[in-house]
Amino acid sequence: MVLFEAVRALIMFAMAFVIALLITPLVLHFLKKFDFKKKNIRDEKSAPVFYQYHKDKSSTPTMGGIIIWGTVVGIALIFFLADAAFGGFASYFNFVNRAETYVPLAALLFAALVGLADDLFGIFGIGPHGGGLKVKHKLLLYAVVSLIGAWWFYFRLGWSTVYIPFLGNVELGWWYIPFFVFIIVATAFSSNETDGLDGLAAGVMLFAFGAFAVISFVTHRYDLTMMNATLLGALLAFLWFNIHPAKFFMGDTGSMSLGITLGVMAMVTNTAFFLPFFGLILVIESLSVIIQLTSKKLFKKKIFLSTPIHHHFQGIGWLESQITMRFWIISAVMTIFGLVVFFLARFV
Repeated sequence: MVLFEAVRALIMFAMAFVIALLITPLVLHFLKKFDFKKKNIRDEKSAPVFYQYHKDKSSTPTMGGIIIWGTVVGIALIFFLADAAFGGFASYFNFVNRAETYVPLAALLFAALVGLADDLFGIFGIGPHGGGLKVKHKLLLYAVVSLIGAWWFYFRLGWSTVYIPFLGNVELGWWYIPFFVFIIVATAFSSNETDGLDGLAAGVMLFAFGAFAVISFVTHRYDLTMMNATLLGALLAFLWFNIHPAKFFMGDTGSMSLGITLGVMAMVTNTAFFLPFFGLILVIESLSVIIQLTSKKLFKKKIFLSTPIHHHFQGIGWLESQITMRFWIISAVMTIFGLVVFFLARFV
C-alpha cells in the first residue's frame, strides 16, 4: 500500500512537470502577444536600489504563476471528472478528496483568481497610482480568504487544537480562528514579498511544499501527498523558465495562491509551528519589510538599503543569481532540519 502510494505520487509529479513544461511556451506566447507586463514599477526616487537593478525588467511578462496553479487545478479537474464518468484507471490519479484536498484546492484557485485580478489591475493601470492594489488592500484580501478558511475549519470541521512539537496538541478554543488567520495572512504576505528576484520565490516554495509532501505521506494523507507532488512538478517546470534571466514573472496570481495554499497545508497537516523551518526565507523577507517600515516610521531611519532583504543584498553588491542560490541553500538546509525536528517530535 505504501509503495503503491509512493509510485502514484511520483507519477503525478512527473506528469505535472511534463504538462507544465509543454504548456509554458503557449502561456508565454499569450502573455507576450497581449503585452501582459506590469506597466508601473517603482521609480528611482522612491526605490533607488530596486530601480538600479530592475529597470531593465519592465518588459518582462508577468502572470506566469498561471502555469503553476493552472496545471494543478487542471489535472485535478480532469481526473476528478474522468473518475466520476468512467472510474477504473482514472481513480488512480484522482486526488480530489473532501477530507484532504477540498480546502487546499479551493484556497489555491480562489487566491489565484484574486491575484490574477490584481495583476490585471497593475497591467491596465487600475488602482492607486495605476499600480494595482496597495499592500493594505492585499492584506485585507488575505484576511477575508483566511477568515473563510478559519470558519470552515472551526465550525464545519470542528478543529480547535494546534500541534506544538514535543508538547502535543494544545486546545485553543475560539482562539483557533485568529491563529488560523495569522498563519494564512503571514504566508501570503511573505510569499508576495519574496517574489522579487528571478527564481527566488518558486525555489523557496519548492522546498516548502516538498516538506509538506513528506509530512502528508508519512501521516497517510495520500491524496494530499498527490496534490503536493503535482504542485512540485508544476513549480519545477516553472523554474525551468523562471531562473535568471527569467522569461516571465510569477505575478500575484502565483505568489498569492502559493502563499495562501502553503498556510492552508500547514493547517491541514496541523504543522503550523514547523513553518518557520520550511519557510525561513519567507519569514526573513517579511520581517525585513516590517523592521524597515517600523524604523522609518518611528526613527525616520532605514535599517536596510532596500527591502525586502534580497534587494539589500543587491545593494551591497551580490549578484542576483548569488542571492537566489544562497537563499535556496538556506531553504534546503532549514527544510531538512525542520523535517528532522518533525520526525523526532513524532517518534521520540
